[in-house]
Amino acid sequence: MAKKDTPSGKKVNNPNVVGLRAEVVEQPITRTLETNYMPYAMSVIVSRAIPEIDGFKPSHRKLLYTMYRMGLLTGPRTKSANIVGQTMRLNPHGDAAIYETMVRLSKGYEALLTPFIDSKGNFGKVYSRDMAYAASRYTEAKLAPICAELFRDIEQDTVDFVDNYDGTMKEPVLLPTTYPNILVSANTGIAVGMASNICGFNLAEVCQTTIDYIEDPNHNLLSTLKAPDFPTGGELLYNAEELQAIYETGRGSVKVRARWRYLPKENIIEIYEIPYTTTVEAIIDKVSELVKSGKLREINDMRDETDLTGLKLAIDLKRGTDPEKLMAKLFRLTPLMDTFSCNFNVLIAGMPRVMGVREILDEWIAWRTECVRRRVYHQLQKQKEKLHLLYGLRKILLDIDRAIAIIRETEEEAEVVPNLMIGFGIDEAQAEFVAEIKLRNINREYILKQTEAVTALEEEIRDLEETLGSVKKIRGIIVAELKNVMKKYGQPRRTQIIYETDGEETEIEDDAEDYPVHIFLSREGYLKKITPLSLRMGGEQKYKESDGPFLTFESRNLCELLVFTDRQQVYKARVRDFEDMKASVLGAYLPTVLGMDEGENVVYLLDPGDYSGHILFFFENGKAARVELSAYATKTNRKKLTGAYSGASPLVAALHLKEDTEVAVFSSDNRTVVFSTALLAPKTTRTTVGVSVMSLKKKARVVRAAPVGETAIQNAARYRVRSLPAAGSTLREEDSEVKQLSLDDL
Repeated sequence: MAKKDTPSGKKVNNPNVVGLRAEVVEQPITRTLETNYMPYAMSVIVSRAIPEIDGFKPSHRKLLYTMYRMGLLTGPRTKSANIVGQTMRLNPHGDAAIYETMVRLSKGYEALLTPFIDSKGNFGKVYSRDMAYAASRYTEAKLAPICAELFRDIEQDTVDFVDNYDGTMKEPVLLPTTYPNILVSANTGIAVGMASNICGFNLAEVCQTTIDYIEDPNHNLLSTLKAPDFPTGGELLYNAEELQAIYETGRGSVKVRARWRYLPKENIIEIYEIPYTTTVEAIIDKVSELVKSGKLREINDMRDETDLTGLKLAIDLKRGTDPEKLMAKLFRLTPLMDTFSCNFNVLIAGMPRVMGVREILDEWIAWRTECVRRRVYHQLQKQKEKLHLLYGLRKILLDIDRAIAIIRETEEEAEVVPNLMIGFGIDEAQAEFVAEIKLRNINREYILKQTEAVTALEEEIRDLEETLGSVKKIRGIIVAELKNVMKKYGQPRRTQIIYETDGEETEIEDDAEDYPVHIFLSREGYLKKITPLSLRMGGEQKYKESDGPFLTFESRNLCELLVFTDRQQVYKARVRDFEDMKASVLGAYLPTVLGMDEGENVVYLLDPGDYSGHILFFFENGKAARVELSAYATKTNRKKLTGAYSGASPLVAALHLKEDTEVAVFSSDNRTVVFSTALLAPKTTRTTVGVSVMSLKKKARVVRAAPVGETAIQNAARYRVRSLPAAGSTLREEDSEVKQLSLDDL
């Protein structure tokens, strides 16, 4: 008898374990991850959190398929509790999770542009966290009419079926949607080590875009798929570059703000549409906080007046308040303007992939083409079987009386079919079909009508065979179905597109005070804004153990900051957006505050002032670029600029020049060059590769650059050059910041 497998490793008796005295086994962490963590992680990714090409997660698919089997596509509504109970045959995760899934798919919840469940009763609202939905015993539901497009071909072998969790019934792997539901229905999921956040698009725009893309693979998606569309409406600030990036990569963000109207007689602002990513309570809480802190003095009161007609937030204004300026301030300070971050992560053949819109359309068209091909093949086989039976019936037509005589003279019922097969030379299926004909149908008229259908059936079979062998015809079927969906279920956009600002936030007036501040930046990217008074009263600057000072300069509260990173990007920030701090705190971590990319680090920070002067970039390859600071000025309050400097060689240092000065450049082979910045001609192009300032030997590189006054050089004349590039001179010990220890120092 084989021995039972036991975990390899050293057994440990832990005295702290009480009760059952569990066995503790020491094993490598890699084995723990492989045997315990990885199966769980893959289960969450593949079977729970990430949607597939049909636009559904398994929980959505199980619920909708159960309702389809219950006849709720055409029948009356039934109690939600009944639906939840039936769904548990496919989804064993509990009634609460199933009902919450139903709520999010319902028309009453208003979370989807095209809801799949026609609900009755209180299903809550997506824009309110406190408006709870009623229990399942109090609500009713059925499938919405658009679900006919989800299950149209499901009985014709268009998709695969698998056993449910206990093997008692079958369920579809995917639903054969006749339109790209993956782009229409908003979907959010958090898996292990990854997530998915897909925004919804207008159904008519998606169908039209898919049609145009099938007909022309080079179709400009932005021309028909204008922008995301959200069920809560709002106004989307159009940014063509950002949308193009989302369509190409599947990552990016869009800004959406609330819609409002001003009632002059009541002196009230009514907000009737809000961003999809926020809630009524979050908005009210933030406004209340700003009013209490004194940052919003124009508001008397704010209340939620949402009723059966829809969402409504009322803001009572103080006399003399400009509603336009107030709303501009609210957009900047509250969730009335919010950002939807896109992450188009979709399961393709069991593998998660982050794809752009074009890739998603490619995958959906390929998948839908296979569904239609399987449907056509299924129809072809059915028609061939029918034709085969009619061929047998045609043979019977030649001698009906003989067929009746064979049946009448056969003594045993089991011998009827074999005798017909022998008597007319037909196979078993044909004989069985003839034997099952009712007595009332044994007349020449009936048989003639059946056999006359042979010609039409043969023609239909030829058409099906041609369709099966032609990708063009199959694509034509898909296009026809898309046109039908667009005609039957297409609706106008809910989210209005605002083109005037080009997706950028315009500068607005505010009540922020202007006062002097000191800016401190650490090597790891922590920023402190400290007032002169607090600096005098404070103690030593606090840094993390591995961190230290990097930059410090004077600025003012209403000034801007330019933050350069190691990804050739520059972020714009405002000093007033940072809180006044003390020396004893670590500061604000810029990569998080500015929403930098993962792994992106700060390399330089400056106050541009009126954008006069220049900025000098020094690279490892010995080149330097002098760029006019005005190249970073924008007409609008744009938050991020790409292509801030050349990426041809790693950046060593950056210097803000208000006037020409002398700088020192140090190489890895202990050589130094000192020159005047007047030797460098300014450029307006930010990504210029620059000019050579130091001739480097093989394997040598520039390691530092700084104004001469900020170095330990005592005699700059030794290293000064009048023309560039220059090889430089060997750095002497007395000019080096690293001093060699002598015996006297010990």
